[in-house]
Amino acid sequence: MPVRKARERIRTARRIVVKVGTSTLTYENGRMNLGSLERLCRVLADQMNRGRQVVLVSSGAIGVGMGRLRMKEKPREMREKQAVAAVGQSELMNIYGRLMSEYGCLVGQVLLTRDDVEDEPTRTNVVNTLDTLLEKEVLPIVNENDTVSTEEIYHNGTFGDNDTLSAIVARLVRADVLVLLSDIDGLYDRDPRKDPDARLLPVVEAITPEIERAAGGAGTRRGTGGMRTKVEAARIATGAGVDMVIASGRDPMILERIFDGEEIGTLFLGQHE
Repeated sequence: MPVRKARERIRTARRIVVKVGTSTLTYENGRMNLGSLERLCRVLADQMNRGRQVVLVSSGAIGVGMGRLRMKEKPREMREKQAVAAVGQSELMNIYGRLMSEYGCLVGQVLLTRDDVEDEPTRTNVVNTLDTLLEKEVLPIVNENDTVSTEEIYHNGTFGDNDTLSAIVARLVRADVLVLLSDIDGLYDRDPRKDPDARLLPVVEAITPEIERAAGGAGTRRGTGGMRTKVEAARIATGAGVDMVIASGRDPMILERIFDGEEIGTLFLGQHE
């Protein structure tokens, strides 16, 4: 019964947050995957046309910047990362703006740091801005402000990954559901890349030590997140009463099926009283 109710909540959700990772937006060489970006924008615009309010948390600034600058390896020095992110973020927003405009939708850029959500007056301003953009039927595109963030883990100054950021955003905007599009189909009981007998977990009702052990390490070399960060995101989101789904981002059109209530990926049940 709780699972059926959660699927119905997703099907009827009014406010949704979608997070896409670098692996969905770029090819292995770092160049933008325009086909994937176009499909993502099309499905988001269609969800908005259905009356949903949508927030997109988009990774990819450093990955796109690497491709634009013809870099083969991710920069190691912080100043280089920030410079690459500055190039990639503007390029990414340009593409999002053009693609969404083809479907009659406007986009707004929102760059955040940890201080923005931990300082109460600033957090209130962030929430008010996001709420206003949604009310005006604008798609907020959220990313961490990589050009000013100087640490690499959330507890020391930044979010560290957009899985964590997307869960915090979902909590801030009081979303009904958060969807993480990943380079894997969902959470498995073991690492499917190493164990062919690994089993997909269709539903997670609570974050237990067993679930934490099932989470793997880092994801692709182009991104920073892995299953571990997604489970941590699930802890934040579900604790705020937000249902969360992890699904493959190979084809962003999978979002249509998720929001139609199909049993896809791994569903983490939000904690409801």
